[in-house]
Formats: sequence, C-alpha cells, structure tokens
Amino acid sequence: MIHFTPLIAGLTLVTSLVGQVEVTGRWTPQTRQNLLDQIAGNELATGIYSRVFDQLENEGVPPDFLERSFDHPDIVIDDEIIRRFERPAEKMPYKHYRKIFVKNRRITGGVTFYRENKALLDSVSSQFGVDPFLLVSLAGVESQYGLRAKTHPVFVALHTQIHKLPRREQWVEKEMAEFLSYCYENNVPPLSLGGSYAGAFGYGQFIPSSFRGYAVDFDGDGVRHPFEWPDVLASMANYLVMNGYAKGSVDFSEGSRNWKSVLRYNHALNYVKVVLELREAIISEEG
Repeated sequence: MIHFTPLIAGLTLVTSLVGQVEVTGRWTPQTRQNLLDQIAGNELATGIYSRVFDQLENEGVPPDFLERSFDHPDIVIDDEIIRRFERPAEKMPYKHYRKIFVKNRRITGGVTFYRENKALLDSVSSQFGVDPFLLVSLAGVESQYGLRAKTHPVFVALHTQIHKLPRREQWVEKEMAEFLSYCYENNVPPLSLGGSYAGAFGYGQFIPSSFRGYAVDFDGDGVRHPFEWPDVLASMANYLVMNGYAKGSVDFSEGSRNWKSVLRYNHALNYVKVVLELREAIISEEG
C-alpha cells in the first residue's frame, strides 16, 4: 500500500545535537541581520538569503535552528562546484556523454540490480504503471544504483551557487529554502546530507523541492526515505507519472508522453537519450 504521508521524514542514520534539542526563538530584524552577517559573504548572497529567510519564517523555521546550523566549519565556497556548472556533462557531444553511462559496468550492474530487486520493481510497476527497466536505468544514471549518491554536501552545493552563480538566483533561492525546511522538519543537520554538485540528494537525486513534492512512503513506515530503495523507486515512478508518463505504456519514442516525462527528470536531450539507451542495453543483457 502506498502512503502519501504529509511528514517528510528524516534520515535515521543521522544523529546530532541539532536534531535532538528543541530550538526556539523568534524572528526580529536583529536576528535576521545576525544570520545574514553569519552566512552571507557578498551582496548577491545577502539578497538571496534574505528572501530565503522570508520563506523560512513563513514556514515556522526558527532562527535558532539556522544559527546553530550555520555555525559549522565545513561551510565553504567550493570552486569545484562552479567548474562543474561551467562544464556540465550533458553539454558534451553525445558520443562522449554516453560513454559515461552506457558501459559494461552500468549495464551488468543494472541487470544485477534488476534481479536483486525484481519483486520490489514489479510491485512499484504494478502500483504506478511505470516500466521497471526505466526505473532501473534512471537509478543507474542518477547514482550508479546507489554507489555514487553523495559527492558533495547538499548545503555547500546550494550555498556555493548562492554566492557565485547569479544566473541560478531564483532557482537556488527556492531550493535552499526547501532544503532548510526539510532539514528542520526532520531533525536532519543540514551539513550531514550528501548529494550532487547541483544540490540533488538521495538515490533518485531529487532536488529538495521535488523530494518534498513527489517523495512517497512506499513501505508504509511513516518515513519518506531518500536512501532506501522501496521509497526511492516509488518516488521516481510517482514523479514520472505526475509529469505525464502514460501508465502501462512502453512507448519511448521521441515526443511521446513517456519520453517527455524523462525529459522532466533532467531537462537535457542527451540525458533522455542515455537513459533510454541504457534501458535497452539492460533489457538486452537480461535476456
């Protein structure tokens, strides 16, 4: 049974005094300025964080939680993240891009993942009407079946963009607010959660707003886990269906509803092509 719980639950593997202590406090002009002085390193960041604080105040996140979270030695501006944005893999010629993903390790890894999780994949597919091999391929491209899901701290990824990438200003303002709300709601210390250089996290590599909007508690334990496969696979399937996937269809021709739903997962044509090519390779290898 699928549970769409209103609680976006935290990560059971994380423990911290930040998550154990009840934080209190109220927003005042002085607390807001103190937080800006603590976290914002330039004018761009001051403007973005100020608007982030507006959203957090509206959602009931107290400033004490932020003050404690921001007092962390690992908060840095990571120039490697900027370099990754300047050279996104999706901009490569496809013949080079596909070599990252459509290779023997990911194909055989996909077959192994499919066989080891067949009952779960069949259950998710039955509930959502999404092709199980598409879910396997997405898991392979997004996190190499869970092996490469944590390359950068999510907070640092977003914090770096806030300071260095004005072209992403609106996007990162929303995602930082969503991320800090998620952390507060679920007692997750913000610097404890690893993800991608862009700020996505979990085996399905959802950005914070997508996780809060589409994640599913598939196993019914009251927790929407970003790093447990029952919830991850169901959340991926739910995202695809909510973005137009035609239930029960395996039509992935360009421009089809299913093709467009994969494009919604990552707005790059190379990404759609490689997901679908890896899917076909896994099916062929599985026999």
